[in-house]
Amino acid sequence: MTMDEFTKVKSDLVQVTRLALNEKTEDVRLFVARLVRQYRGVEPELAEQLEKFLRTITPGGAGHYMRREAPPKIDGGTLPVDEESRLSLLKIFNDGLEFPAPLLDATVQGSLAQLIKERKQIKKLAALGLHPTKSSVFVGAPGVGKTITARWIAAQLGVPLFVLDLTAVMSSLLGKSGANLRAALDYAKRVPSVLFLDEIDAIAKRRSDDSDVGELKRLVTVILQEVDDWPSSSLLLAATNHPELIDPALWRRFDLIVEFKAPDAEAVGVAIKRFLGPDMPYFEKWIGVLSYALQKQSFSDIEREMQRFRRSLALGSSNSEKLIEDLVRLKTPQLERTEQIEFAVLLDNETSLSQRAIHDITGVSRDTIRKHRTAAPTPIKRSSRTSTTA
Repeated sequence: MTMDEFTKVKSDLVQVTRLALNEKTEDVRLFVARLVRQYRGVEPELAEQLEKFLRTITPGGAGHYMRREAPPKIDGGTLPVDEESRLSLLKIFNDGLEFPAPLLDATVQGSLAQLIKERKQIKKLAALGLHPTKSSVFVGAPGVGKTITARWIAAQLGVPLFVLDLTAVMSSLLGKSGANLRAALDYAKRVPSVLFLDEIDAIAKRRSDDSDVGELKRLVTVILQEVDDWPSSSLLLAATNHPELIDPALWRRFDLIVEFKAPDAEAVGVAIKRFLGPDMPYFEKWIGVLSYALQKQSFSDIEREMQRFRRSLALGSSNSEKLIEDLVRLKTPQLERTEQIEFAVLLDNETSLSQRAIHDITGVSRDTIRKHRTAAPTPIKRSSRTSTTA
């Protein structure tokens, strides 16, 4: 194996590992399909084995992933594709003004409101010799709303959102990834749009990181050049869960850094009500309990739980009280001891559960519940973390 071939294998391993650890099953399948095509001529046994795995885990077989579909078109022309796989380098979202606003704290809302206002008044700023914010990076843990926010901003501006498809960009041909990245960025610069670089740390790591292959380091240079030359007609957004991995030179290029924090108690309550939708009346008396049980959870985690609740109700497999009880049993062990006691007192204050039942669910003794209830009759109102009425 030559050095170039070894470098390519390492690059493939890094890419498929990243996709798998981020639970991006669809992207993993697409990447494996590319590897099948790549190795079919040089390593037929390996290609056959990979295709067998792909066929086994893919509903309807592997044919959908092995076909080379024609790239979609929009007003700016045909979207750029990877020459080897013919996969589009950009995913498109065209959401209307009705796209729901993300649940964000006041600081983030203020920053984004200013960004949108600037983008809508580009001509006014230009007349004064000023440019609008052209680029921003979103920082925060998974599930706090970074991707949804990018879609909402594009919807508010009335332009398409392009999302860079890392699976397609990371070409199987050594040296082509940089060309793919440049082609995708150049296209987004020509079309009034919002370009979203999710997980930018995957392609813009510190160039001093010796664990990365040279191909990935070259991508950093491409991004630096493109961000420097980004036009006012389009908006460049990026997102990362690991800001410490990003090359410092890139940080200095972004006009705006927005930090997305885990939802506070008020946002958790609002999220629960939104995600319950028309089934919210069935759980209205339990909102306080739900908010406490789901504290410290991301919006995506909360949505997943509420969707599960709704499915259970729709199929008649459970009722609201049993769903709440099961959730409390699941979440209580994850709380610290003081939080478990506070939660038990909350259940005693705001539900019809007996103290024996609360003890069975939370593990907090009835004597402890009575003691803390006497010391603090309404602990839920004292704790900002358990506020649920907003």
